[in-house]
Amino acid sequence: MTPVVCAPASRAARATTPIIDSAPTYDGSILGLDAALGRPASTVSRELCRNGGRDRYRPSVADQAAWDRAARPKACKLALNPALREHVVIGLGLQWSPEQIAGWLRVEFPDDPELRVSYETIYLSLFVQSKGLLSKALTKDLRSGRGVRRAGRISVRGQGRGQIVDALHISERPAEADDRAVPGHWEGDMVSGSGNSHIGTLVERSSRFVQLVKLENKTTDCVIAALTAKVQELPDQLKGSLTWDRGLEMAKHKQFTVDTGVQVYFCDPKSPWQRGTNENTNGLIRQYLPHGMNLKDVSQEQLDEIAHRLNSRPRKTLGFMTPSRKLSELLH
Repeated sequence: MTPVVCAPASRAARATTPIIDSAPTYDGSILGLDAALGRPASTVSRELCRNGGRDRYRPSVADQAAWDRAARPKACKLALNPALREHVVIGLGLQWSPEQIAGWLRVEFPDDPELRVSYETIYLSLFVQSKGLLSKALTKDLRSGRGVRRAGRISVRGQGRGQIVDALHISERPAEADDRAVPGHWEGDMVSGSGNSHIGTLVERSSRFVQLVKLENKTTDCVIAALTAKVQELPDQLKGSLTWDRGLEMAKHKQFTVDTGVQVYFCDPKSPWQRGTNENTNGLIRQYLPHGMNLKDVSQEQLDEIAHRLNSRPRKTLGFMTPSRKLSELLH
């Protein structure tokens, strides 16, 4: 297969051929040359220095050197650095995305440029097996197994939207919850599986810290009791507010507020973006609890392990910190 060749760094040199190649050297000023070529003076200066300086520069030689430097394929950075490759394999084993791995390496090893790799390089090493670097089996740990993205079918029929008594609208939520300045404000929802099975999800807005709650069913008595027990485990500084959609499982929200001290606010109908953090997290949870799975078979201990994995995963929106570390910093 013919190697893919990148554009050479010495394009400026090729443009100089009609001007310089007729003479063995060029003794004019760089400013005069850059004006003649229509290139910045710094570009011309680097080109000359890279190829022997003014006295020894030859366009044809520089042009060939540029093509040689750009030739592909080159040895991949993961092939040359076993320590870096080990970090990548460990991250994939923990079901981190390539982008999360690349960002975490920059945060964890800020002074070691050798322990840096782009997420595109990781993807290539996974899917282009001719490189022979990362096992194809590691692709099973990537979050999304779908070839294309498609919107799910959305229906609110029979869900009784808008029938919650004394519901406080999301616009009444404290300003500190909107700007994520103070921890303790949560977004919540249910994730559904086959056999009319469900779990509850809670996400803290400032840190993206996740808690998962096993539900026996989706009646308001069951949901309120399970959420109350989970929230009562939290320290007082994390009991700010809870934002939910218009599902009737929160019909007894006032009882929840009395028992926990956490005020519940409700989104507009058909407006999942008003709980964007929770919607995104539910997508991450599907890596562990895929569509069609019967969630009644999942124990609370298993849900706690899934939550731990999510809370230990570096997140781009947090500057590649983990939610657990972010929440710890906010609390201290």
